[in-house]
This record gives sequence, C-alpha cells and structure tokens, in this order.
Amino acid sequence: MFKTIKNALKTPEVRKKLLYTLLLIVIFRFGCFITVPGVDTIALAESMKMSTGSLTGLINTISGGAFSNLSIFAMTISPYITGSIVIQLLGMIIPSLEKLMKEGGEAGKQKINKYTKILALVLSLVQGLGIYIAYKDSGIFINPGFLTGSMVVLSLVTGTAILMWLGEQITNKGIGNGISMIIFIGIISGLPSGLVTLWNLIVTAEDINTVGIATALAIIVGAILLVAGVVFVQQAERKVPVQYAKKVVGRKMYGGQNTHIPLKLAMAGVMPVIFASSFMTFPAMMIQIFAPDKIGGTGFLAGLYNFSIATSTSAVPWGYSLANAIVYLLLIVGFTFFYTYATFNPAEVATNIKQNGGFIPGIRAGKPTTDYLTSILGKLTWFGAIFLSLIAILPMLTRFSSVDISFGGTSILIVVGVALETVQQLESQLVMRHYKGFLEK
Repeated sequence: MFKTIKNALKTPEVRKKLLYTLLLIVIFRFGCFITVPGVDTIALAESMKMSTGSLTGLINTISGGAFSNLSIFAMTISPYITGSIVIQLLGMIIPSLEKLMKEGGEAGKQKINKYTKILALVLSLVQGLGIYIAYKDSGIFINPGFLTGSMVVLSLVTGTAILMWLGEQITNKGIGNGISMIIFIGIISGLPSGLVTLWNLIVTAEDINTVGIATALAIIVGAILLVAGVVFVQQAERKVPVQYAKKVVGRKMYGGQNTHIPLKLAMAGVMPVIFASSFMTFPAMMIQIFAPDKIGGTGFLAGLYNFSIATSTSAVPWGYSLANAIVYLLLIVGFTFFYTYATFNPAEVATNIKQNGGFIPGIRAGKPTTDYLTSILGKLTWFGAIFLSLIAILPMLTRFSSVDISFGGTSILIVVGVALETVQQLESQLVMRHYKGFLEK
C-alpha cells in the first residue's frame, strides 16, 4: 500500500488528483466545525455531554464530530445514502426504473443520479426539521421560532448538498469513491480521541497503570486481528470455473476460453449492517422527534426507545440489550441474503453462460447450473452474514466495560473496505498511466 502511494506521488496526474482530494477533505473538516446560525454554543456543549453514549453518540461517530457541534454538516451524507438505498429498492419493484438501471447506459446513470439527489434533498429537509424539533425545547437555540428554525433547516440542507457536491468532485476529479471517502474521513477523525483513551488507560494521574497497560495491549492486538480478518474476508473469493466451447463464424474461430466467476465471501459488503442499523434506530429517532417527553419514563414508547438505542448505549437494562442483539443479528442475516441475491441472480448468470456456449465443468447447462451456483452462493452468504454479525456485535461487548473507544466493528469494516478500494483505484490509475506512457514512446 505504501509503495502504491509513493508511486502515485511520483506521477504528476495522479499526484494532482491526490492533492485535489486532500483540499476537498480539508474543506469538509472545516465545515464540521461551522455551527448553524442561532445556536448557543455553551448550551449546545452541555446538551451534547448529556447525550453522550446514546443515539446521538452513534451519529456523531459517523459524522466526525459534526453532529456534536451541530454544524452545517451535522447530517453528513446519510440522506444521500438513504436515497440511494431507496432508489435501488424501487428499481427492484418498478419495471421502468429497473430497465433504466440495466439498459440506460450513461444517460440512465445520470438520470438515476439525478433522482437520488432530489430524494436526498427531500430526506435532508425532513431530517433537518426533525433535528430542530427534537432540540427546540432543549435551550440550545437563542431565539427559537419560525425564523430560527428556517435558518437551521436551510443550513443543514445546504450542508448536505455541499457534501454531495464534494463527493461528486472527488469521484470525477479526485481519486474516486467520493461518498465513501467522506464517510471514511468522518470515521477516522475519531482516531485521535481513541488514542487518547488508550493513553489514559496506561497513564493515570499518580502512576502508570499495570492493568491499563494490559487492557490497552489487548485492545491493540484485538484491533490488529480484526483488521486482518476484515482484509481477508474482503479480498477472499470463490472462483467457479467456466469453459466456453469453440465455434466457427465464417472463417474465424471464437470461444475455447477458460475463465471463472469470482464470488466474494462478503459480496454484500457493509450494506446489510447499514440497513439493519437504520431499521433498529428508526423508532428512537421518531420518538426523539415527536415524543421526547416519553424518554426516561415508563410505558410502551419508553420501552421501545430503550430497545432501539441498546446498540449504542449501556444506560439501559441488560434485557433490552439482549433482545436488541438478537433482533439486530437476525436483521443483518436477513438483509445479507436479500442484498446478495438482489445483486447476483444465479438463474440470470446461468442463462448467460448457456447462451454464450459455456458450461461449468461437471455441471449440465440450464437448471443444474442454477442450482449449483445457488448452493455455492448460499454457503458463502451464510459465512458473510455470520462474519458481519460478529463484527457488528463487537461494540456491544465494550459497553459492559469502562473502556470507551469511538471505533467499533462496523467503523473498522467501513474504513478497511474504503482503504482497500482506494488503493486498488490508485493501482489501476498507475497501470493506465504506465501503459499510456509506454504507447506514446
């Protein structure tokens, strides 16, 4: 990886893209500390201290501290991600949208991107209104009212629009993968606070803490093993061999090739975890917005709120955490199968292989090929679902200790995935520049 970055810095065109991406990242980080108008920063700091470890703490980790500052980037890029998910799901239901996705070409991609942006702005407007309503009576606004609310909501929606533009610029003119890069930067911005936490475990006010040293070493070793496991699962794949028979067309002979179908262990990536997290935290967000007085009390809504936030706080009874963990894991497994089979259709792949004169050695073409691919895909999906479940459940284990690390399993999964994809993109750009220079000579 370091060799790839070193070679990229030596190549003028790639270096220019890296510097441009770095500039946009700096703009993003500056925006995380620009508070929306009409906010009392002292009251805001006190309010966020009381909210630490709850749902707001989970959102703040992804936003890179922007939510705790109630900055213009407080909602991060989440409305765009939600809009993308909704558009993908609608593409499976609406035939015209599905046709536009599969056969629309470049024009179709632009239309889908346009629909996603419009939906993202609508969702950001709703989410901005929800944030203002949720904190309207908390005393953080100087003059709460229609004018202040309009400025706050407009600032939040504008911040989301700016983030969408920054992500698009990184994708088109930078090193690529702009939206994921913004999430990546937001997560790793919590790394310094995590290092400070480890240091405080080792060194106390009086002396060096022996137990703290052992705990810090265990966390470091665990993080290394977790990263190694994520890299292994992200890169591992099952290669299904495919042979194509020779055929003569005119005076030319085509086919006769041996190739393979790469099936990754975690084909769905981190999307099932994002789906499950959004599904689990949705009730808490709605209760915070429309019934904040029920929080901390008794009754159905209070129980539903405690159940919903059990993945992000230890301030609820262990029974809620246990029930939440079971439902959370079941949702991850279900969404893993749903997303995997939505992106890879064994019947469609088997039909394409048959139409092109190919076959899997030892397997007849047609339905036997479909059954064979379905069997392999099912086993790989089970492995990926269990792996994602274990990664997602790790933060719940740390809540029963005194250690408060901002990095969770899901965060590491996202960071490692984006880092691997970025390095691969840099390598592909370097290879392209190499061949281009070779041809010009």
